[in-house]
Amino acid sequence: MTTPLPSWPPRRTDRRTAAPRVAVPLDPARTGRRLVRRRARVMSADAAAAALDVARFDARQNSRFEDLAVDERGPAELGEWERIARLLADAAPGTVYDPDTDDVVRAELAADAAAAAEREAAVRDAQRIAARADELQALRELGALDQAEPRTGEEAVRDELTRRVGGYVQDDVDAWLARALATHLGHYRDPAAREVAAGLLTPPVLAHAALLIELLRLVPGVDVDQLAFAARLTTTEPEAAGDLAAFLTRARSEG
Repeated sequence: MTTPLPSWPPRRTDRRTAAPRVAVPLDPARTGRRLVRRRARVMSADAAAAALDVARFDARQNSRFEDLAVDERGPAELGEWERIARLLADAAPGTVYDPDTDDVVRAELAADAAAAAEREAAVRDAQRIAARADELQALRELGALDQAEPRTGEEAVRDELTRRVGGYVQDDVDAWLARALATHLGHYRDPAAREVAAGLLTPPVLAHAALLIELLRLVPGVDVDQLAFAARLTTTEPEAAGDLAAFLTRARSEG
């Protein structure tokens, strides 16, 4: 009987997860400060002082109402009027307020730009992880996962694949990563990358890799495919696999 070849593109077993949208929460205090700055534009020191008096009156009135007393926007507006009034009072005569030259405003805008850049980078990273997870899943369905070379960030891709199946450990992916670590495959040729992976991968994966390393040293030239029993041992007894790897390391160093 002839075994049919797998179809291409492979059938998806789960839907691709879209990259998350990063929502920016509304900040009433921030909204209030920006409103004050718009109103204060081109105000003189006297005009700002008059606006401050109005804001203080409004604050006293609002304090009588429970729902307004706990509102963040009112105090923020009052605080911003006080700051702008002081700024103009200390400035040269005839100075008017310009938010474009306000150091506080400029620093806030710079912080906003940096935060936006971080959010965009997080979205791009999530998209990259999702795409790589799709790629590895396709290779798994073709039975060709071992042909892939690890890239930067595979630890996060492993977590994404695990999340997609509800948190179940995926032995084939873990074994692939352990073998890559042990044989310094792909991205893991870099010692720094292996060090990073040691802080991100699970103890069973690291124990499997450590055991493979010692077995490859114990029997030089052995084909790593002959060491499949190490994966089974790590899956059933991860602590024992780690202990065995440590024992072999100690025996080798003492010998």
